[in-house]
Amino acid sequence: MAKIDSIESLRRVLGEPRPTTIKKVLDHLDEQARDFVGTSAFAVLSTLGADGTVEASPKGDEPGFVHVEDERTLLMPERAGNNLAFGLQNIIATGKVGMIFLKPRTGETLRVTGTAEILDDSDLREKLGTPERPALLAIRIRVDRCYFHCARAMLRSKLWEPESWPAPGRVKFGKIIAPRVGGDEAMADAIDERIATGYATRLWSN
Repeated sequence: MAKIDSIESLRRVLGEPRPTTIKKVLDHLDEQARDFVGTSAFAVLSTLGADGTVEASPKGDEPGFVHVEDERTLLMPERAGNNLAFGLQNIIATGKVGMIFLKPRTGETLRVTGTAEILDDSDLREKLGTPERPALLAIRIRVDRCYFHCARAMLRSKLWEPESWPAPGRVKFGKIIAPRVGGDEAMADAIDERIATGYATRLWSN
C-alpha cells in the first residue's frame, strides 16, 4: 500500500483538472449562485479550530434563510440549538469556513469557501429572524471561492430518489447519554421523549 503524501503523487493518480473545470471556480457569487442560495433550505457549515479541529454543522430553515448581501457576502442566522457551539468557537478562533448548499431534487451543489465573523447586532438579528424564528446571532461570511459541484455524488447515492430510501429511523440520544450520567433505561426513554416533544413544540427555541 502506497501512501499519497504529495501533490505530485496525487496528480499521478487523478490527473489534472480540465481548463474548463478550473474556469467554473469564481471569487464571487454569480447570478446562478445567488439564486441557488436564495432558494436553498439546507446547508452544511464547516469550520476550522485553532488546534486544527474541523467541525461540520447542518443548517436548515425556510428557503433563503441564508441572505445574499452582495456578490461577495452572505449573512446567516444562528438559531437555537444544543449550545455546544463548536462551530461558533472555531469561527472566533480562525474565521475559516466552508459551506455546501443543497436543494432537493437538484443534483448540483454549491460550494463556498471564505472567512466568517459573528455579530450581535439588533438590526441584523431583526433582518434574519421573526418573533417565531428568532436569530440569536448573525454570521457574516466573506466569499473567497465559490463554485457549483457536479451532480455525480447525488446520482451515485440516489439521494433524491424516494424509491431508494431506507425505512425511516431516529437516533436514540437517551441510549448515548443515560449510561454516561448513571441513568437507566427509564431515563434513556425519558430523554428521547423530551427530545421528540422538543421537535414538535420547541423547534425554534431551547
